[in-house]
Amino acid sequence: MIKYHPSKQLMHKHVAGELPVGLSVAIAAHIELCDKCKCEVEELEAKLATQFFNSESAECGFHGDNISTEDDLLFDAMLSDITSLDVDTHVKPLEASMFDYQDKSVQLPRAIAALKLGSFINAGKVSRARFELDEGPMRSSLLHIKPGGEIPEHTHTGFELTLLLDGTFEDESGKYVPGDFIMLDGRHNHTPKTEEGCLCFTLVDNALHFNKGLSKLLNPIGKLIY
Repeated sequence: MIKYHPSKQLMHKHVAGELPVGLSVAIAAHIELCDKCKCEVEELEAKLATQFFNSESAECGFHGDNISTEDDLLFDAMLSDITSLDVDTHVKPLEASMFDYQDKSVQLPRAIAALKLGSFINAGKVSRARFELDEGPMRSSLLHIKPGGEIPEHTHTGFELTLLLDGTFEDESGKYVPGDFIMLDGRHNHTPKTEEGCLCFTLVDNALHFNKGLSKLLNPIGKLIY
């Protein structure tokens, strides 16, 4: 069961089209996986649409009773022309986009599948490929951790968003399942690890800061590798 969701504020900004592309993609993908948030977004969209059309009507001084008979006739004629067209009304279903890893195929959310993915870089049991997005300091990636893999304990100099797509992983705060939307920042320290392996969409806007062992040697060049 999905336990972690985007905040109400993020959801509202997503519906209003006010978020950077990577963050908007992550929320759209989460909505595909989470029925609860899908319903909330549909309600928000309906509310914003009502507000928009009400404001447009007020600005234009629009009143239903003022539509002329001539306008009615023109609209009816246009509608008749449209419905009389000989067109193919069959709707073709969208083809699922599959991603192969760990000897299996996983269906990616449409919002993520539509993005262009770069080449994977491997570091032990952790592999990462960046999505080719022009989003300033933000970095969107597809992250694969093999069974038994772990990312050393770290905190964040910016924010880190992880959307779990397949498998499970855990850290000091608990265990995560597909669809979980985990947003962390400099207040959080954690050591993500997985027994079965996992696939994630990740988004960061600054370098991770490693706290222990040899991984601390990466901190001086963290800006270059995040």
